Amino acid sequence: MSSRIRLWMLIVCSQVMVIAGLTNQNDVAVLNALKSSWQNIPPDWSGPDPCGSHWEGINCTDSRVTSLVLAGNGVSTNNIGDIPSLSKLQYLDLSNNKGIKAILPRSIQNLKNLTTLILVGCNFFGPLPDSIGSLKQLVFLALNNNSFIGSIPPSIGNLTNLSWLDLSGNQLQGSIPVSNRTAALGLDKLVNAKHFHFANNNLSGPIPPGLFSSNMKLIHVIMNNNQLSGTIPSSIGLVATLEAVRLDSNSLTGIVPRNLTNLKSVSELYLSNNNLNGSVPNLIGMNSLFYVDMSNNSFDLSDIPTWFTLPSLTTLLMNKTQLQGEIPSNVFQPQLERLVLSNNALDGTLDVGNSYSSDLIVDLTNNSIANFTQNSAYNMSLNLVNNPVCEEGGPRGRYCGAGQPNIPKGLPSNSCTPMRCSSNKLLSPNCNCAHPYTGTIYFFSHSFSNLDNTTYYTILHDALISAFRSNQLPVESISISNAILDEFSYLQYRLDIFPSDQDYFTRSAVSSIGTVINRQTFILPLFGPLFFLDENYCCFPGEKKSSNRGIIIGATVGGFVVLLLLVMAVIYAIYQKRLATRAKQNSPFASWGLDNGSDVGGVPQLKGARWCSFEELKKSTDNFSEGNIIGSGGYGKVYKGTLNTGHVVAIKRAQQGSMQGAHEFKTEIELLSRIHHKNVVALVGFCYDQGEQMLVYEYISNGTLKENLSGKSGIRLNWMKRLRLALDSAKGLTYLHELANPPIIHRDIKSTNILLDDHFNAKVADFGLSKLLGDESKGYVSTQVKGTLGYMDPEYYMTQQLTEKSDVYSFGVVLLEILSARSPIQKGKYIVREVQEAINKSGDTNGISKILDPSLGSSQTLGGLTKFVNLAMSCVQDAGADRPKMGEVVREMESIIELAALSLDPDSASTFSSQNTGNVVDLYHPYGDSISDDSTISVPFETELRR
Repeated sequence: MSSRIRLWMLIVCSQVMVIAGLTNQNDVAVLNALKSSWQNIPPDWSGPDPCGSHWEGINCTDSRVTSLVLAGNGVSTNNIGDIPSLSKLQYLDLSNNKGIKAILPRSIQNLKNLTTLILVGCNFFGPLPDSIGSLKQLVFLALNNNSFIGSIPPSIGNLTNLSWLDLSGNQLQGSIPVSNRTAALGLDKLVNAKHFHFANNNLSGPIPPGLFSSNMKLIHVIMNNNQLSGTIPSSIGLVATLEAVRLDSNSLTGIVPRNLTNLKSVSELYLSNNNLNGSVPNLIGMNSLFYVDMSNNSFDLSDIPTWFTLPSLTTLLMNKTQLQGEIPSNVFQPQLERLVLSNNALDGTLDVGNSYSSDLIVDLTNNSIANFTQNSAYNMSLNLVNNPVCEEGGPRGRYCGAGQPNIPKGLPSNSCTPMRCSSNKLLSPNCNCAHPYTGTIYFFSHSFSNLDNTTYYTILHDALISAFRSNQLPVESISISNAILDEFSYLQYRLDIFPSDQDYFTRSAVSSIGTVINRQTFILPLFGPLFFLDENYCCFPGEKKSSNRGIIIGATVGGFVVLLLLVMAVIYAIYQKRLATRAKQNSPFASWGLDNGSDVGGVPQLKGARWCSFEELKKSTDNFSEGNIIGSGGYGKVYKGTLNTGHVVAIKRAQQGSMQGAHEFKTEIELLSRIHHKNVVALVGFCYDQGEQMLVYEYISNGTLKENLSGKSGIRLNWMKRLRLALDSAKGLTYLHELANPPIIHRDIKSTNILLDDHFNAKVADFGLSKLLGDESKGYVSTQVKGTLGYMDPEYYMTQQLTEKSDVYSFGVVLLEILSARSPIQKGKYIVREVQEAINKSGDTNGISKILDPSLGSSQTLGGLTKFVNLAMSCVQDAGADRPKMGEVVREMESIIELAALSLDPDSASTFSSQNTGNVVDLYHPYGDSISDDSTISVPFETELRR
């Protein structure tokens, strides 16, 4: 009888535990382990019962943890603990926690019930475990914007329920895996997938034809900014469901498959910056196309195709695509927002008709157009610079001006009566002061170009508000601003999300908001797939409780402190007002309006760069500590820092004697903010605060070209690696000379101003001596001679007339440095003269063996060596007119690399990254004039000639 009673009591107790929500003890142990090892976990993680106490970020079903969502909570850890032991877990979102610096362990395979894994914008590293293919319930897998390396596991093909696969923004390499005779699994098995996002990695090899099939449901194929080669497989034309295709910025060759026209639902098509050839593809019948970019390819000479008049096209970008002949007037359709046909062979008379929109932006620069029918009666932004119609002596209209205007001008703002909010609070569109949750929303693709069109803004705004409200999130309003296109043609908006009913968000609310955006379950017309990266939230409320006595004591002390602070604040405000009045009278920056982000008065016209306060940069560099110094020179010092957004940056801080005037500093940051190219170091922000001038650049981790050539980095640069670095650098310079608006002459090209990033891509850096060419109709700039000994153009010195060919000369010296691993002037010998003498003695380029870097081996094994030497020597010709343009240098470098690749044996053909993984170290980073053998000068050139 007693045993029956005990059994009955046990059953009752167990049911009571379930009803009361007592958490499974295994799950409790896992969460307590996280609590003890992770930093910045929610403060309400207390008590023995996570499910019953409703720990923030934890959701349970039948006393088991089924959801763990801590997105944007500032969690910090170097491992994910025993999360794989939460065997009933279905939903895991740790995104936007930049403090998570961990690997994804093999034990992740234990989460057999997991349907959603979101790790966007953390700092995960290491390879993706093959065991991830065991998570057969996965529907949504977002691992983008981390630092994963290695190859894509073929086992992902086992995830047959997967709909969303985003691996973009990592360091993945190798080929795209597909199943074949030797491999049972590959991504071709994901027939239910709608999203393949692989952009911004190091993927190489051809796009496998077997990747696509007619039974797939893909709508987005995003593979831009990789190293993919070969032809575009015709099998892509079998996927009738496709809506957005991005294959741009790779090394794809051959003709575009004809059956691309089968993709009737594609609205965005990006094929630019490849080596595609043959005829310009015929897109007739693709009536859903809104956005087409095929710029910078090698198509055959072609007249304007008839598909240019497709009824939905809003954006058509065909720069450098070998188009010729007259432009038919019916190309200028009413819905068209942007048309770029620059750098082609278009001629005849331009007739734009009368059907176009007044918001239309047209770029026809660098063609052969002789006349313009509507030269005095048109209403669009039109640029015909460098066409015969704009030659001196003939009639010249405003279409011969300096260039097109900035596209984004701003989005709708609130109509609140002017008012100020207290510390850290911003004014919401509904005129309430609160602490918004802020970040940047990125779109891989979009269907429009007019970023000022309020229709697109309204669509985005309404879709986000609807998504927040349908998920019952405490969002009062949102503010969308700072619309820009970045270097990858991703559309970015700054997003400020304001809380309702209080002036802050809880941790759960922030996590849910981030999850809703990155999970993207809402419908968003005209915008492609997206991801959201946040800024650390400032103002989570404290959760600590105290006794009544403590409250009374705290209130008394607090009241006294508040009173004291009020008195001090009044005194300080009066003092600051006087200082501000004086500063406003003396500073040409008084009208910048940086405090509220408005764009009034003399505010610099920036594209992407942001203002940083002195306090923010001081904090990011640990009070400008000596340990964070990564470079120095005559201008001052460069510090490594981490912004409050989590981005690692290089901060160039001018010392008092080298600071520019306010107007000059403004001009420089406007120039730098317009530079957006993967082979040019990007400006992140600037500081003009408390008497300081600082430039904030992206942090480049693998040192300078000079260091890597010298062997100081511990990495051996073989012939192919050197050629690729030369090509990268040449592309960066070509962008400055030919695509920047206005064109930019660097004026200090040298191996210490070429930096190598995490992926060992070369980036041109340091624009301290740069000059604009845009305002000079003669094609040169008369200026004081400045440059670096050994790299300086002798013609520039003699005439004091700076042209882009001066950069070409300096680049030629860099090519010789790549060849020899010597400084330009070493032991009194000038490398240009040495190479020329060696060639003269032997009668050909075979005579350079004596100056060849010994680590490269025999000159007989270096494919393309003769062409490389000839190219370098053509760049250092005495007369600038005899030197090639940088665009021609790029094309020659590409052909040299093709020759070199043909000569490689299997051992020497191994990839850059596979040879050096594990050798990459945090090297010295000289932004600007660093400690090196060369120095920036402004002295007579005879000194160099005597050497």
